[in-house]
Order: sequence, then structure tokens, then C-alpha cells
Amino acid sequence: MKSPLLPHRLLPRLAVFLATAAALTFSVRAADSAASTIKHSFLATGGETRIVDGDGKTVWRYPGSTRDGYVLPNGNILLAVSKGKDFPGGGVVEVTRENKVVFSFKGTQSEVNTAQLLDNGNIMLTEAGAKPRILEINREGKIVVEVALQCQNTNHHMESRMARKLANGNYLVPQLFDKVVREYTPKGEVVWEFKTPNEPKDSWPFTAIRLPNGNTLVNCTHGNLVVEVDPAGKIVWQLSNADLPSKLLNDPCGGQRLPNGNTVICSYAIGAGRTKLLEVTPDKKVVWTFTEEKGPGIHEVQILDTNGKPIEGAPLR
Repeated sequence: MKSPLLPHRLLPRLAVFLATAAALTFSVRAADSAASTIKHSFLATGGETRIVDGDGKTVWRYPGSTRDGYVLPNGNILLAVSKGKDFPGGGVVEVTRENKVVFSFKGTQSEVNTAQLLDNGNIMLTEAGAKPRILEINREGKIVVEVALQCQNTNHHMESRMARKLANGNYLVPQLFDKVVREYTPKGEVVWEFKTPNEPKDSWPFTAIRLPNGNTLVNCTHGNLVVEVDPAGKIVWQLSNADLPSKLLNDPCGGQRLPNGNTVICSYAIGAGRTKLLEVTPDKKVVWTFTEEKGPGIHEVQILDTNGKPIEGAPLR
């Protein structure tokens, strides 16, 4: 039996269809291949505190829960430690790769949520409690700067998160239950603020990153929303699960903007497929994920290198 033949008039359409399908298949495979070549090593803080290499192997571990942290230029690790037996009010430690403590500061209130090494060698941290505040301390543990925060005071844990000192000397502070990101001067004056959207519900700001162009990247935890706003507070870019192939965003807490313009986001409550970290391009394409079958989510992250090449400059996180 002979196979039916297509009319001649349909042959050009078939050729176009086959060419288009081949191009799409090649494009998808090329994209998958590009994504599979990305390898990041990173510092993860949270229920587990560790450095993970590009192959997903843990190569360093701190024996305690932490809130925030940085790998310093000298190779040591600065950590905001969670409150516990040794740090009833939370605290800050700097440790070597052998976990030798070279600096320690105990918080005086409910908890410490931020630790950042400053250019002058001092350390900036936040204290949550009855008197929420930003502190700068010197290497002797003496308070050299104190800035009171203007925020709700009924839930100490939800007062503030990843505060950062900016290049202009001010402080950028996400304030969760107030649903606002504020920029404070060293005198405690509020000179800029961004109120997070009313919808989705509980869009509490956790991470606020001031970008080189003056915009601010904000991760909103329970809203499963990430937004970038301009200096006027207008949203110019946003990411939600509606933009992704599956629900990879699940309590987006920490994050980092990479030099190539991509954004790395922590899913602290762990997203679809046990996704703990994801990297998206400006056009919202997922190009890298970090997944694990076990273990807690990642509270905050610092990407250290890509394919063995260290991230240049101060990390935007």
C-alpha cells in the first residue's frame, strides 16, 4: 500500500514547520546546555552554616545556626549567630576556616540579625528587642555608632532583617511587619522608604540591596515576590512564581545580584523539587538551581565564584 502523498501546495508549509521545530529544539537544548555549565560555590547561613563548592559538596561547616554572614577577603567568615546557649541574645563571631574564633560580640537584647564588615574595620550589626537599633562596634567590642530604628515593637523577631551600610554612609533596613524598607542616616533620620505591595498578602521585606544604578532589589518573604524599584519607589522589575516553570519561590529570604545582572534568591521554606537557591536572568529565565533531598532551607547566601572564577568587587547582597 502506498503512503498518501501531500499536495504540492502544502510542501512549503511543511518545510517551514519542520525548520521552525528544529530551531526550537536546538534553542532549548542550547539553553539547557548553557544552564548545565553554571557552577557556583557559596556560603549558606541558616539552620546549617557551611560553604558549598561548585559540585555541591560541603567543604566547610560552622557548628551552629546563623542569620547572616560574609566570607571576608582574608578568608575568615563573619557570622551573625542565632540566639542560643552561648549567645542568649544572638551575637557576631569571626572565625577562621579551622573554626578558631578571632572575634566575638554578644548581643544585649533579643537577637542579632545582621553582620557586615565595614571598610574601616568596624562591624555593623542590628539588634532586635525592646530598643531595636543598628550598632557599629570596633574590634574591642566597643559601640562606636548607635542608630535607633523606627518600627513596630510588639514582635521583636519581625522588626528588621538584612540591614546594610551603604556607600553614602546611610543604612538600608528591611522592616518586616511594618512592610517597609527604610534608609536611615547615622543620625536616625529616614531619608528614603519603599512600602511593599499590599498584595500578595504578607509581602514582608527581608532583603534590600542597593544597586549601582540607584535602584533597590527587595525580597518579600511570604508574598513569594521579588521586586526592583527605582529611587522614586516605582517597581521596574518583579518576579513571582507566575513567571517561573514551577513554584520555585517559597519564602524568598536572602539574595544577591551578580555582576552579570542575574539574581540569586534563597527559598528558605524550600521550593518545588527541593529547590533552595535559584538564579534568574533579567528576562526571568532560570539558569541555575541548587537542590537537596535533605536539610533545612538557606536563610542568606553569598555566591563566592562562578565556574571557579571569584565574584569581583563587593557582593551585592
